[in-house]
Amino acid sequence: MERLAATGAHNFASIERVVFGQPAAAVIAAEATRLGSRRVFIVASRTLRTQTGVIRAIEEALGERHAATFDGIPQHTTRSGVARATAAALAAEADLVVAVGGGSVIDASKMVLLCMRHGMVDEHLEALERFEVKLGDDGKPVRPVFEGPTLRMIAVPSTLNGGEFNGGCLVTDERRKLKQTFFHPLMMPRTVVLDPALTLHTPESLWLGSATRALDHAIEALLSTTPTPLADAVVLDGIARMARALTAWRAEPASLSARAECQVASWLCSYGLSSRGPKGGVMMGPSHAIGHVLGGSCGVPHYFCTPVMMPAILRWSEPATAARQRQLAQALGRPGLPAAEAFAELVKALGLPSTLRDVGVDPSQFGMIARTSMRELFIHGNARKISGPAEVEEILPLAA
Repeated sequence: MERLAATGAHNFASIERVVFGQPAAAVIAAEATRLGSRRVFIVASRTLRTQTGVIRAIEEALGERHAATFDGIPQHTTRSGVARATAAALAAEADLVVAVGGGSVIDASKMVLLCMRHGMVDEHLEALERFEVKLGDDGKPVRPVFEGPTLRMIAVPSTLNGGEFNGGCLVTDERRKLKQTFFHPLMMPRTVVLDPALTLHTPESLWLGSATRALDHAIEALLSTTPTPLADAVVLDGIARMARALTAWRAEPASLSARAECQVASWLCSYGLSSRGPKGGVMMGPSHAIGHVLGGSCGVPHYFCTPVMMPAILRWSEPATAARQRQLAQALGRPGLPAAEAFAELVKALGLPSTLRDVGVDPSQFGMIARTSMRELFIHGNARKISGPAEVEEILPLAA
């Protein structure tokens, strides 16, 4: 029998709508009406709430449908922050959650949906352990079966990382300095709103760093053990669009059209993320796994993990992914360079940190990082197999 050239499965997301290039306040009010929601609970970035008029405009557009606003989510989405947000949402009798802000706010909102469904409000969310996605002995993810949220959310991102196009999220157990992964298809937003004007308030380093996170999602989809033809086509276009859009943004940072194109590029780059699910889809890889440890255990801002780690991971992965890396270099606009060099060149042009030393991580921590990475869900997602801490310790010096 002839062997098939490619096999796999592609999951389609439970997102209903992506509304792009339109003012967030009006879109959210219209979506609340469409969904029949009367108690809208906003989880907001504190900076957006206290230093801009963005959140106030959304509250005013919602009018009587606005139930309450919470702005107490810290970086890296801690359990205690999620617990406080859940208690506030329950007190407000929320029937729709709207997340406005960066990745931490959006991840927290996903977890609020889960915690509300299962009545978890204690400070450390002790019952959360049974919902964690873990690695089985065979290196494959073990996703526990549980009832998903009945409440859903709208996501309004202020950054470019693209995590809103995904039913998974990360939460940090601050007692153990450990990031854990949780997933359910209904934790994915019903609607994603991409408003370029809202991003004018995003700090430059966060904007640029989060753009590399979107590229990370695209690159790890290309290098995945479980790619799909549709995801490959979409993320390659996303990479090319992002490279062009960032050039246009650098020339005119206040340009709403350049910002809107960056947002669309992030959407496309993150397409592999949206196809992850219990029955197949595109797995992310070691940049995610190692980055989770750098953030949760070493305190590195999430948006600096990719510029630091991705060139090293590309160099290490090249023997098993040479053809795909050539596609990547072409999408980045540098077909004559190895992909690792093309990405490093982009990082330098964006003025982002490029080594572990730049973000305060030194070789004395490599053993801990390698060991902890091996419990991460995505450590086995790369086409060049990582079978133990020794391979991670081969990658880390390449980023030193």
